[in-house]
Amino acid sequence: MSEFDDSSYWRFLKGDPDALEALIRTYSDPLVRFAYCYVGSSAAAEDVMEDAMADVLVKGKRFADEAHFRAYLYKAVRHRAIDYLRRHRSLVPLEDVENILACGDLERDVMKRQRDETVYACVQALPEQYRQILTLTYFDGFSPEEAGRILSKSSKQVYNLLARAKAALRKNLEKVGISHEDL
Repeated sequence: MSEFDDSSYWRFLKGDPDALEALIRTYSDPLVRFAYCYVGSSAAAEDVMEDAMADVLVKGKRFADEAHFRAYLYKAVRHRAIDYLRRHRSLVPLEDVENILACGDLERDVMKRQRDETVYACVQALPEQYRQILTLTYFDGFSPEEAGRILSKSSKQVYNLLARAKAALRKNLEKVGISHEDL
């Protein structure tokens, strides 16, 4: 029995009611971040993620391992996000306002939050393909090969995109005064 046979997805397919909650806990945040790269709105990204996850879970397709399942989820989110953009072409997404301050050293937390917001703004200023490849490889932990399958790109295209995206991000960060050491 492989490790994937004990995964939440297989337990879900076998009818375990707790497995659905575990799947949502595991995959919802990274999938929403990925969808946000496409749609640019938190609410829309959540809707896209929910629709894609529901489609995948309703189909009940069997996968060889967790990597295939995860890649299939991301590809489903990508397709749903593109469909969403086609349907809502004329709508302009509203910016979200988030006011969450963690406990602890307030000054340090505020400085870290400002730096994170600046880095996030620099990432969002990149072209869409650059944002997508950086999100998949660095934030969601996909290998370049897996990211290539999700984005329907060859390995060479992925490595070229990554190099260009990192160079563009470095340039954006330097413009706002953030160096590699600050990260």
